[in-house]
Amino acid sequence: MAKTNSATKEVSFFGDVCEFFDYAAQFTKHPKGLLEQIKTCNSVYRFQFPIRKGNSFEVIHAWRVEHSHHMSPTKGGIRYSEMVNEDEVMALAALMTYKCAIVNVPFGGAKGGIKINPKNYTVAELETITRRYTVELMKKNFIGPGIDVPAPDYGSGEREMSWIADTYYTMNTGQMDALGCVTGKPIALHGIAGRKEATGRGVAIAVRECAGVAEDMKALGLTPGLTGKRIIVQGLGNVGYYSAKFLQEFGAVIVGICEYDGAIYNADGLDVEEVVAHRKETGSIMGYKGAKKQFKKPAEGLEQPCDILVPAALENQITTENINRIQAKIIAEGANGPTSPEAARAFLKKGGIIIPDMYCNAGGVTVSYFEWLKNLSHVAFGRMDKRYAENANMNMVNILESVSGIQLTDTQRRTIIKGASELELVNSGLEDTMIRSYHEIRNTKLSNPKIDSLRTAAFVKSIDKIAVSYNTLGIWP
Repeated sequence: MAKTNSATKEVSFFGDVCEFFDYAAQFTKHPKGLLEQIKTCNSVYRFQFPIRKGNSFEVIHAWRVEHSHHMSPTKGGIRYSEMVNEDEVMALAALMTYKCAIVNVPFGGAKGGIKINPKNYTVAELETITRRYTVELMKKNFIGPGIDVPAPDYGSGEREMSWIADTYYTMNTGQMDALGCVTGKPIALHGIAGRKEATGRGVAIAVRECAGVAEDMKALGLTPGLTGKRIIVQGLGNVGYYSAKFLQEFGAVIVGICEYDGAIYNADGLDVEEVVAHRKETGSIMGYKGAKKQFKKPAEGLEQPCDILVPAALENQITTENINRIQAKIIAEGANGPTSPEAARAFLKKGGIIIPDMYCNAGGVTVSYFEWLKNLSHVAFGRMDKRYAENANMNMVNILESVSGIQLTDTQRRTIIKGASELELVNSGLEDTMIRSYHEIRNTKLSNPKIDSLRTAAFVKSIDKIAVSYNTLGIWP
């Protein structure tokens, strides 16, 4: 049952995460005290600071939560939203801990939040807020390449990360690894190719892996593979757009898209790029000529016929109020916490599969890890060996042609000889991570018939890994 605040009757996001944790913990053999340590947020920093807005001042409320220090540094994005609160930031930090453990990224979990609507501020004001937020973190030692490494989240992006990097570097002149204090930076500021689309690409790979297991698809009455699968995506921001784009490239059919101002649907499929172009031109997805159905209430878009639903917006979108109207057989959680515990149980009882957020959207932190490694090593991936690989491949092709007498075409030669670029290496590492992790989670579920879902299996696996870290480091007796 979801945790609620008795005074306000509001659902606690952190309470939901803890409920999932507690349920999974029963399938582990760790002592109660260690489980409590893993579950608890280690550090919660709440602070306020003033900014000048026009001819007056405004107080900005902000947070940074470090959930677990079983690995250093801690890692997590910064959310810019007028709806953000301490409970939400704590929940997101906790999910980051479990997420990193699931995909074998050596970070502890953290998260940040600034309680603003970015649309209500000028670029100069947003820069002031971001830089001041960074300074406040520095005062309390809550940021640094070996301490706590922020990243983009809802409402923030490369621009904000560049301001953070510049502020930190300015205050730490001469620190060689200073730019490793934050990830999700622009390429020009030592970011990494593929980071912007990483979360969405990871979601698409996760869905593809799930749909590729013939045994599981047979149980759902579906054929194996993504080809022809009908998908509804909620949210057309960074995660939703790239999820839809790559799923479409993998052969799926995007039949529905839901945004904050409404939803569109076409059983024959929507062209994602055309929808984005329409929104850019008109400011809304509504009125798109390729839609056969439109819904003023975005939630109605979630309830249309489909095989797979990808909630890629905000938390608490699928609840007991609407779960029985959801027609999808698979829910792939591109967002953090989109499904309440009660709704998840109801969906599982119907025989559905939920690809849990702590795995499904881990592509972002995976590629952030690659960016952090790049910043610490001070060299781009592929720079040292790309040319060597191409020369070695060229020599091999020349030898094979001389021995066999077969001459390859120029296109064939280029395909064989080509060395890997940074983007190709990043995408390869991301794909390998998501594939390995999915089957690790699924095998954990199959190993214990009492484990009822991929989410529970993911929590069990992450708890086990974190517990090993505490024991190995001597933090826990």
